[in-house]
Amino acid sequence: MIYLRLFWEYFKIGLFSIGGGLATLPFLQDLCKKTDWFTTKDLSNLIAISECTPGPLGVNMATYTGNITAGISGSIIATLGLVAPSIIIIIIIAHFLNSFKDSKIVQNVLYGLRPASSALIAVAMCSVATVALLHLNLFNETNNILSIFDVKGIILAILLFIGVKKIKAHPVVYIAIAAVCGIIFNF
Repeated sequence: MIYLRLFWEYFKIGLFSIGGGLATLPFLQDLCKKTDWFTTKDLSNLIAISECTPGPLGVNMATYTGNITAGISGSIIATLGLVAPSIIIIIIIAHFLNSFKDSKIVQNVLYGLRPASSALIAVAMCSVATVALLHLNLFNETNNILSIFDVKGIILAILLFIGVKKIKAHPVVYIAIAAVCGIIFNF
């Protein structure tokens, strides 16, 4: 039964997360609330691991979640569930593309989907930033507003953001820099 549930949950994520990778995050957050497969903190670690490993972000996250939920077979089933809608849709689109590529309706649908994808990615980014850069639980314990900020994390995020905007290096360079800084900051 867990295999069917894994396939179905990731099939829905694959079907509705238009924009791929980061657009899956709001769906994964919802999945986190609905199941006991992973926690919100696990999700932020999952994102970090998925960003550092080769392959598409969504596929990496489905594979990882499937593995921690039901082992290797679970990882295969979750991954298949995630990619199945894309494969089906691509086959259908490829079959009919020449007939509809100049359709005003198709162009209007695509026009509406672009901002929807951007919004899903922005919401996911805010959620990840909240988990990675804030300690909201500390505010309730200390009533000190400054205690909620992970100052080292915020400084690192700002420096990496500036670096990515100013210095055009391969993303692996920034991942390696962040990993080294994480080791140094936490000793």
